[in-house]
Amino acid sequence: MIRVLLAEDMHMIRAALTALLRLEPDIEVAAEVTRGDEIVPAALKTRPDVAIVDIDLPVIDGITAAAELREQLPSCRILVLTAMGQPGQVRRALGAGIEAFLVKDAPGHRLADAIRRTAAGLRVLDAELVASAMEYGESPLTPRETTVLREAARGASAEEIAARLHLSAGTVRNHLTGAITKTGARNKIDAIRIAEDAGWLP
Repeated sequence: MIRVLLAEDMHMIRAALTALLRLEPDIEVAAEVTRGDEIVPAALKTRPDVAIVDIDLPVIDGITAAAELREQLPSCRILVLTAMGQPGQVRRALGAGIEAFLVKDAPGHRLADAIRRTAAGLRVLDAELVASAMEYGESPLTPRETTVLREAARGASAEEIAARLHLSAGTVRNHLTGAITKTGARNKIDAIRIAEDAGWLP
């Protein structure tokens, strides 16, 4: 019996996945969590063989939580669920050493097969997904530009960012301009979108 931990914050998707997996005679859903910070405690308590982790989780994102899980419970294999529109996040996951990926709209039988293969220690990689992820290169942004753009993505004004980072507002605006130029964006909002899609704002 393969014991599975399911980390998915959307109730309907989580319920559907659980119902689907319960039809499999050799797979047991040992735990369900809705937030990234719940993954490691639940895994340490239930000792799953495979953790199915959505990337977009609240509190702690799925990739960060998965990396922590690898350290705390190395025996638990990780299968990341992702959408085709998130190549940058797949690159982050690859960089974190996660070796199993499945797109969310894959047929149900592929999920069960992916779980079995992941539990057996095999790599589960969607070729199209990985190829799409590799289209993005390394971030062209400097560490400071990344920090400033991340703060802007959270809704902070130039003045607020300046206060947090102990910079002048003019310096913050210069970093934002640099980020806009390097991402080929039209404006700050566009730069944030491009950087998030590419996985440059961890």
